[in-house]
Amino acid sequence: MKLNRRMVIAGMAGAAFAHGPLRAFATTSAQTGDYAFLSVSDGNLVLPRSFFFDGLPQEELAQALAPFNLPHDQLEPPCNLALLRNKERLVLFDAGSGPAFMPSAGTLLDRLEALGVTPDQVTDVIFTHGHPDHLWGVLDDFDDLVFQEARYHMGQVEWEYWRDPKTVETIGAARTAFAVGAARRLDAIEDRMNHFVDGAEVLPGIMAHASFGHTPGHMSFEVGGDSDALMIGGDAIGNHHLAFARPGWASGSDQDPELGAQTRQRLLDKLAHEQTLLMGFHLPNGGLGRVARDGNTYRFVEADQ
Repeated sequence: MKLNRRMVIAGMAGAAFAHGPLRAFATTSAQTGDYAFLSVSDGNLVLPRSFFFDGLPQEELAQALAPFNLPHDQLEPPCNLALLRNKERLVLFDAGSGPAFMPSAGTLLDRLEALGVTPDQVTDVIFTHGHPDHLWGVLDDFDDLVFQEARYHMGQVEWEYWRDPKTVETIGAARTAFAVGAARRLDAIEDRMNHFVDGAEVLPGIMAHASFGHTPGHMSFEVGGDSDALMIGGDAIGNHHLAFARPGWASGSDQDPELGAQTRQRLLDKLAHEQTLLMGFHLPNGGLGRVARDGNTYRFVEADQ
């Protein structure tokens, strides 16, 4: 697979995503199957360390995190959206945070503009899951659809979970706003929605992989095949540190921590064995890289290393 991390848009990427001159913009690009790929930033989240690390064995945690030099108060995970283009389609994976979730996020439209891409050029939006930083960007400040020409795609299990009126009562107080916000936004795109199941070809060359646990119906997506394969992992592998160093540990970001850990270990094993390129929503420097095995643990190798 041809790839280039943090490139200035030109050549392949520029030709693939616009029809005229582009302003310089640092990003991550690759070619997979029939698609040109770019990661596009939606800014970053700001979360307390406790969100990730509360309840874990502190001595072993300190050893696992020592190589990463993480801040001691809060973490600022990036938000990377995948954008694919071929001759027929411009496909966006997830819709970002939009204006209503977190001040540090919601920059997607500015970044698309820098690429010469307008929202009405997006033909398809494929969701990994329904959390705010992945879904809420479908609506703007006036509750109008941002991607007005797009068809939307979400796994059947995930759709049913967020559309179930009981979810707001069972999701827990910390995530109640997630459920209310998801229901409102999914209602707005219901008549444009396509549902799919594990193993389905969502669009030509894009296959769905169930990666449940982070949410009840979280999906990852394999694009291309063989040496050109790319796995768009969403939040199934949620960070570049503990998710790789201790994949079997529970994560506070997962709605089902036990299932999330099982999924994470299975996916890391697959990616390391097959050396499939991984695009992670919250992984660093555009989110593109490979999984290397270190004995019983793993590490994330960024695309240009």
